[in-house]
Amino acid sequence: MQGKKRVHSNDVTKAAKEALARRGVKIEDIAEIVYEMQSPYNHDLTLEHCIQSVERVIMKREVQHAVLVGVELDELAEKKMLSQPLQSLVENDEGLFGVDETIALGSVLTYGSIALTTYGHLDKNKIGIIKKLDTKSGKGVHTFLDDLVAGIAACAAGRIAHKMRDLEEEGETFRNLPPKELGPEGEMLAVDDEP
Repeated sequence: MQGKKRVHSNDVTKAAKEALARRGVKIEDIAEIVYEMQSPYNHDLTLEHCIQSVERVIMKREVQHAVLVGVELDELAEKKMLSQPLQSLVENDEGLFGVDETIALGSVLTYGSIALTTYGHLDKNKIGIIKKLDTKSGKGVHTFLDDLVAGIAACAAGRIAHKMRDLEEEGETFRNLPPKELGPEGEMLAVDDEP
């Protein structure tokens, strides 16, 4: 890779988090969706566990790249900087457009079938901040963002479901699991492949 400068993963993680924040999405907003999806199956689960799972998901490169591309396209559409007919398709969140879901699905596939089915549920039912982002009222364009948030929430919920199964096999529960074991607490941890 002579002549090509690589972007450090810490920089990409920071940029993805900043993109979400710039668009009005907090980690806690996504974690609340995860909690709603997973708490009926696990009474010991806390919102803090969900926050840490969301943090871990956002450390995945596939997720970061999807967020950066999707948010950029939404912002360009708001500024009317896309060429036609793409401008109209994105600005109006055209029903048959589908590229927004495709980008989100690409990142969801990292976490397997449970994340995929959860994403479908969230895309259809628009839970939490997803509903607010999907509403076409106002001047903001969130064609990609609502699907990206659903994707992140689906991945974080999938991680928790897999961890819950691991804990059950060990005779443990989330009650005994400190939330920081599910994700970073301020520092950057190595990105793992665990679900």
